Formats: sequence, C-alpha cells, structure tokens
Amino acid sequence: MLHRHRFIPPLLIILVSVVIIIVLYLLKPTAKVRPEPVPNPLLVKVTEASPHSRQVNIQSQGAVAPRREINLVAEVSGRVISVADNFVNGGFFSANEPLIRLDDRDYRYALVTAEAQVAEREKTQAIERGQARQAKREWRDLDNDEANNLFLRKPQVAAAKAHVLAAIAQRDQATLNLARTNISLPFSGRVRSTSVDIGQYVSPNTVIAVVYDRALAEVRLPLTNEEIALIGLPLGSAIDTSNQPEVTLSAVIAGQRHQWQAHITRTEASVDTGTRFHFAVAEVIEPFNTAIHSLPLVMGLFVDAQIAGRSIDHVFSVPKKAVLRENMLQENSVFIVDDNHLLQRRPMRVIDKDDRKIWFTGDIKTGEKIVVSDANVLTDGVRVTSTIE
Repeated sequence: MLHRHRFIPPLLIILVSVVIIIVLYLLKPTAKVRPEPVPNPLLVKVTEASPHSRQVNIQSQGAVAPRREINLVAEVSGRVISVADNFVNGGFFSANEPLIRLDDRDYRYALVTAEAQVAEREKTQAIERGQARQAKREWRDLDNDEANNLFLRKPQVAAAKAHVLAAIAQRDQATLNLARTNISLPFSGRVRSTSVDIGQYVSPNTVIAVVYDRALAEVRLPLTNEEIALIGLPLGSAIDTSNQPEVTLSAVIAGQRHQWQAHITRTEASVDTGTRFHFAVAEVIEPFNTAIHSLPLVMGLFVDAQIAGRSIDHVFSVPKKAVLRENMLQENSVFIVDDNHLLQRRPMRVIDKDDRKIWFTGDIKTGEKIVVSDANVLTDGVRVTSTIE
C-alpha cells in the first residue's frame, strides 16, 4: 500500500503537464495572412509628341588642302642669276610673275644662230624657185611633152621649202628655250617650299619649288551612307551649282573660333575600303582673301565641318537622357507611356543632336506621351505614373 502511494505524485505531474500543453495549444493565437505589398508606380516625366520639320546638320571633320598643287620644275638648264623677293616659303605670287631667272646667254646665242639658219634656208628656197621657173620656160620653148619633175626641179623646190620650215622650227625652239629661262606660272598662288637659290646650277626637270593655287582650297569630309542620304548628295554624278550643299568650316586659332563658308562640289569616285566612308569635297573660294573671310584659311589646318542637309518632316525631340542606348555607339529607342500606364519601347532613328537634345523620327503618333526621364533606368512593360514636363 505504501509502495503504491509513492508513484502518485509523478503521475500527477505528468498529467498536469499534458493538460497545460493541450490548453496552450488550443489557446495559441491564429496568424493573420497579410497580402503582398503593392509597390507604388514609378513616377516619370513625359512630353506630348508634337512632330515638326527640321533641317538636318551633319557634322564632319577634315584637313584643308589646296585644290591644285604642283612641283615647279626647270625646263632648261642654267645657273640661277636672280630670284624674286616672294620666292620664299609662304610667299604669294601672281600669274605670269617671274620667280626665277636663269643665265640666258647660251640661249640668246642659239637664237641668233637659228635666225641666221632661217635666212640661209630662205635664200636657198628662192634660188630653187627661180631655177624651177627657168626650167619651165625652157620646157615650153622645146615643146617637149616628156619633161619630168626632176627636169622641172619640183623635188629641189620641195626640199628647199622643207629646209626652211625646219630652220623656222629650230628658231622657234630657240626662242622658246630663251623664254624658259624666266620661270613663272600661269596662275596666282603661294610657295609651299623652295629647292634652289641664286648661284645654283639647275638642269631640266630639276624641282625648283612646290607651289599651289590660291584660288581654291578644299576639305575632304568623310560621311556614312546615312549621312549621304540625309544631305541628299548624288553619287556618281555631278552636283549642280544651284544645289551644292552649304558647309560651315570652323577651327580654334589663338584661342578664338573662326568660321569659313564653303560648298560641297563633288563626291569622290570610290568608297574607302577600310572605313567604308564616302568622301565629299567642300571647296572654299579664295581662302586667303580677307575681304571674303574674317581670317585666311591656312593649308593643313584641321577644321570642323557643319553641312546643311535636307529638311525632314515628322521629327521629334527629347533630352539626351531620354534615349535608350543599345551600345556605346548607337542610340535607337525611346519609351512612351500607353493608355494602360505601361512603358513601351519604340525604335527611333537619330537625325541630329547637340549637347542637350536629340532629334529623331520613328513610329510615334501625335499626342503620345514620350518619356523624358532617364531611359537607362527604365524597363519595358513597367507600370508608371506620369507628369507632363
């Protein structure tokens, strides 16, 4: 009996513990299921699409070069006995202005000899003509029908005439050689570099100087296929004078930007095989004339070129940040907000840009909301709220 009472307290403790556990389980609070939080729509700034027309300006660059540049060479030999004061690097010269004079004494002596030879040949020709007339009279007096050309001295007269013409040609050549001792050019230009000076002996084909025509300068401007189309340049045909695109050249000289006006006059005959660029040539009239230009346009100067292109319709504009960049070189899409307040990406074609804005064409309707916020943090299909900028 005593042994049975010893096990009652532990059983009681176990029973109480089980009851407490059951009660706690039944009385535990029920967890409330909360709905997933709905994120607030992203706020973007938009502008209503309003198309307009815009004249496209194409940017390019190039170096100024003379339209015509030649090596000035001696046509006869001789010692240089005088040079013009402007026969120096950078010197200007006029058409037919003597630049170099060679010793002409040998050529004057040769001219005198040639003139004497002409006189001698003309005398021989006169004798042969007289003898021919005499032979003709004798033939008539003999009343002989068998007289031949030799008897009538026709070959001798023809030979005498040919000798006169040869002597005249030699005299003209001597006159030309004498004139060539005074070296000049048929156009106004500028000296790029000189190779001879007083006292130097030159032979025929010796390069005396490198000179260029100062009437025209030109700039080769690289253009892509798309830029050629935006300007409206013909390929493989001449550009009519009335349709030559205007070009504004500019460069910074001594801390100030200067401008020169030019026109595209032609495109080159082939495409650069390395870059696939076309080259348009812009010409500047009288590049050193300060009555036309604010500053002379120096050969070799690297210039920026702004080419006036065609006027294009249905053009939109947005800030640069609103254009989504597919890569570092190409910008080809923008976002619009549709009627369901979702972002839609639309392809676009950039036609012009400056430091702040981009002008483009694309499949966008008038009145649609174009996003002008930073496009590079947006995603297609995201719900947004918008405000008009």
